[in-house]
Order: sequence, then structure tokens, then C-alpha cells
Amino acid sequence: MLAVLVVVLAAPGSASASTAARSMPTPRVDPSVVAPADRWLWPVGPPVIVVAPFRAPPTPYSAGHRGIDLAAAAGSTVVAPAAGVVSFAGPVAGRGVLSIDHGDGVVSSIEPVEADLAAGAAVRAGEPVATVSTGGHCDGGCVHFGVRVHGEYVSPLRWFGGVPRAVLLPMEG
Repeated sequence: MLAVLVVVLAAPGSASASTAARSMPTPRVDPSVVAPADRWLWPVGPPVIVVAPFRAPPTPYSAGHRGIDLAAAAGSTVVAPAAGVVSFAGPVAGRGVLSIDHGDGVVSSIEPVEADLAAGAAVRAGEPVATVSTGGHCDGGCVHFGVRVHGEYVSPLRWFGGVPRAVLLPMEG
């Protein structure tokens, strides 16, 4: 016998749990997309400390934390988490960003960094690609690492084996 437990929290005075569940946005990321069989390498050296987790926004334009923050000192080496092609390297809102296209619609980005690579450069897993810089909400104490699948942000921990894939189920009744 298989049992499924779905927990929906509703704040006091808000819509009921069933109403809240029906109004929750459906994920736009293709549910058939799974993390690669080979786990990625952490982009910063040990010890790997996640200082801020991924927090999916309720809508595409809402507040959230579209990646994870990893403890890292300014000047530390950043390596490619997996093989790919640099799709962007440059400043965004006053901080350096490096994005790598890993194929199949998967793109990783890390900031703030200083990178000498240009768009189109091929990188191998574990290859040094940048150094930790300053700016943004990390400002020298961490790097922000995000992963997009077909343009939608997902938890990067899926690629490191840290979070099981979640599946939303419809509510009956």
C-alpha cells in the first residue's frame, strides 16, 4: 500500500488549506528533466558550506532566492561544476557573472566572480573558470550559484545529490 502525504500550511485568517493548494502555481519546468547521473563538482573548494538555501518564488516575478549561496572568500578559485560552454561572462548590476551552458537546456551561473573567459569558451568539469569577487548580496563572503532548466530556476542541490525531486500532486475534492 502506497500512501502520499501532502502538507499545505495556511496562515491564520488566510484561505483554507484546500483553497491555498488549488491556488498554488504549477511548476513550468518540464517534470521529465532530471539531474544528470553524474553528480556535479562543487564550484568552490572545501569545506562546502551552504549559507543560504534555494527558495523558489511563488510566481516568476516574486521575491525568492533563485540559487544557493556558498561560503567563499574573495580571491578564491571557482571551478566549472560540469563540462559546458560559457554562455555569458561579464558584469550584471555591478557584479561579475559567469554562466555555463551544460546542454539539454541546463545553464549554471555564479556570482560575484572575475572571469577571463569569453562566451563560446569550452570548459571541463573541475577546470578553474573564475575567482570570487565582491558585490551583490554575497559581497566577498560567498558566491551565489544558480541553475536554470529551459529558463526556469531550480534548486542547484539536485545536481549535487542533495535534494530529492519534488512532485506536486493535484488535490481531490
